[in-house]
Amino acid sequence: MAANEQHYILPRASFDKPVKILIVVAPYYKDIADNLVAGAKAEIEAAGGSWDLIEVPGALEVPTAIAMAGRMANFDGYVALGCVIRGETTHYDTVCNDSSRGITLLGLQGFCIGNGILTVENRAQAEVRADPAAQNKGGGAAAAALHLVALGRKWGAPREGVGFRPAFDEYQVAGASKDTIA
Repeated sequence: MAANEQHYILPRASFDKPVKILIVVAPYYKDIADNLVAGAKAEIEAAGGSWDLIEVPGALEVPTAIAMAGRMANFDGYVALGCVIRGETTHYDTVCNDSSRGITLLGLQGFCIGNGILTVENRAQAEVRADPAAQNKGGGAAAAALHLVALGRKWGAPREGVGFRPAFDEYQVAGASKDTIA
């Protein structure tokens, strides 16, 4: 069982400049979602960050809300939270796969997202994973988002002396003027 495994956890991300995270939660299973949110908030605050929280109807809407926030708001990173418990139909597979795929595609576009949408077989598994005193998957998702923000800030910092720089301005080629360069 995974709960008995030893896992390495990266040291908490640290920041010179405050970080602002949007927590997007699908509270279909409200008690589980509340625990995920509690874990995420605590991790963000422990890293010196601030957070905003929005709720969406279900796990499928989480990536859309993050994409909208990325276009219309100013957040450094995002935490996706929710819970999908296997039922009697294939709807479980669709929700799990498509919400995860949406989050992954946003991540590949440069969004700093921690995915804390639980995909479990039963309520007992969800409760253990969501509990901040147990597996704390909400806190883990927030930590993942914070690490990605830190990485983005590291690589996104202005660089000097690296990369291609033209030796001259394009219009100052051997006495040519803007009008003579075709």
